[in-house]
Amino acid sequence: MSKMLEEIRQQPGTLERTIRAELRSVEKLQRVLQKRRPKLIVLAARGTSDNAAQFGRYLLEITTGIPVSLAAPSILTLYQGTMNFEDALVVALSQSGESTDTNLVLQRARERGALTVGITNEPKSTLAGLAEHVFLVRAGREKSVAATKTYTGQLLMLYLLAYALGAKIRIDDLKRLPDNTYQALKLENNIAERSERYAFMTRCVVVGRGLNYSNAFEFALKLMETCYVVAERFSSADLMHGPIAMVESAFPAFLFAPSGVTWTGMREMIEKLRNLGAETMVITDLSNRKAVDISSHTLSLPLKLAHTKSSLPEDVYTPIPYIIPAQLFAAHLAEKKGLDPDRPRTLSKVTQTM
Repeated sequence: MSKMLEEIRQQPGTLERTIRAELRSVEKLQRVLQKRRPKLIVLAARGTSDNAAQFGRYLLEITTGIPVSLAAPSILTLYQGTMNFEDALVVALSQSGESTDTNLVLQRARERGALTVGITNEPKSTLAGLAEHVFLVRAGREKSVAATKTYTGQLLMLYLLAYALGAKIRIDDLKRLPDNTYQALKLENNIAERSERYAFMTRCVVVGRGLNYSNAFEFALKLMETCYVVAERFSSADLMHGPIAMVESAFPAFLFAPSGVTWTGMREMIEKLRNLGAETMVITDLSNRKAVDISSHTLSLPLKLAHTKSSLPEDVYTPIPYIIPAQLFAAHLAEKKGLDPDRPRTLSKVTQTM
């Protein structure tokens, strides 16, 4: 069995440890932010961490109203740009804490007036030494090159950051995420069987929107790095603006389809793809029975994730459990293709760029 599969299965424990260990630090940051509320948030990351940052952008803007920007490190590292970070909160995300350009963004931001936060899995990393406030993903060492448990751990830390900024995130709801993730893992046998059908897949599209847009990027990344599948990632809106022309009969398409505000557009996309003869697989949960009925191939999480207890969007807590079937699919598909998902060709665990 691959290390990737082992680490996918470890995610409920990672999430539980992270909430328990980091809540006090988050509450400390909350007190700081009450006195120093940022006018802008900048998220700096690469690779899988950048996909987590994409989620953070949606979550933080939706729940706090503060504009969020994804950093372009090249502006500092290549173009030697000078930026004013006064009244900004700059958050760097890195599994290893050793991403050179991400760390430089954090360093320059702190020098130029930003409040800085680091999110990493490595307490002794360079990133941990640079940030004023450090939050640790309690994943333990991640041995597979393909990041899985650190991705969901970073998503959890971004929920906690939103909480620190005053969002109506309930800690009790976050404490349910480990069990929701465990329930998602129960789909593994089903997913392993279905992956056989895609053993010769070489290209596909992955579609998500809103809070699950980042999952489309992350699922596609896992397919590319572990299965060598050319996986294009789109929002349902962007796919309609031109790229859908490449879809033909039997073309594989994977879609994240929770209930809530994104469902109408996703339903129209699923119907459009079905009419084109595409091979669709939909990831959803029991809250969205319509998604189960509309697609011939559905991975439905055995729990209801619609959120109705506050003004938060219905799909606010879906991204962590929804990525689990995608991770499992990529790991099992790699094995069906005779590939080692732990050691993708030409890749290493820590990638340093400038």
